[in-house]
Amino acid sequence: MKSYYIQLIRNGITAGNVDGKYIGHIDEPLSEEGVKQISQMKTDYKYPPVEAVFSSPLSRCTQTAKLIYPECDPIIIDGFIEYNFGEFEGKTAEELENHPVFPDWLAGKKGVNPPFGESNEEFSSRIAQTMIKVVDGVIQSGITKTAIVTHGGVIMALLAMFGLPEASMHEWLTPGGCGYTIRITPSLWSQGRKFEVFAQIPEIEGENEIEDIDDFNIEDFLYE
Repeated sequence: MKSYYIQLIRNGITAGNVDGKYIGHIDEPLSEEGVKQISQMKTDYKYPPVEAVFSSPLSRCTQTAKLIYPECDPIIIDGFIEYNFGEFEGKTAEELENHPVFPDWLAGKKGVNPPFGESNEEFSSRIAQTMIKVVDGVIQSGITKTAIVTHGGVIMALLAMFGLPEASMHEWLTPGGCGYTIRITPSLWSQGRKFEVFAQIPEIEGENEIEDIDDFNIEDFLYE
């Protein structure tokens, strides 16, 4: 059966990342260090070839996409933008520690959202619907090798929702310029909206295999 491969890649480093700021919807470009980082990774390691690249609209993602895949013009997908932190945007945890909402939000208290920002439920629904549309579109087009360059929070949430083997969000944390290869099997996707996560990227000899993937049997899911 035909399979489809998508590279999920996190944007490179920005000044806000280094300072520990929440920069969800802030359109902060890659820092000089971030540009050097991605360029060096492209030289030292191997990113899987693709036929098309999708990207968050924010410049830190489009820059990363163009550095890694200069032969592809990124297709902008608004739904892959990072979490909207509202009043927390541009601030560090230290600056927010006395904010009346921040401690409960940070602790994951249900129903607590950043003022003028996005709830966890809204974020999850937005990126889930976006991913479903993109995957369905890829399958319909017949293009088998694509990439999505987006943000760390988006990647973690997508893999926690759709990925097999199953793992919590924090277990899918990945550095800038890195990510995961996912394999979409149409039967598995149509039956359960799930895909396989089987490799880390870029390719580093001896370090790419997903831990415990050999113990995961895709047939167990297909026929539950």
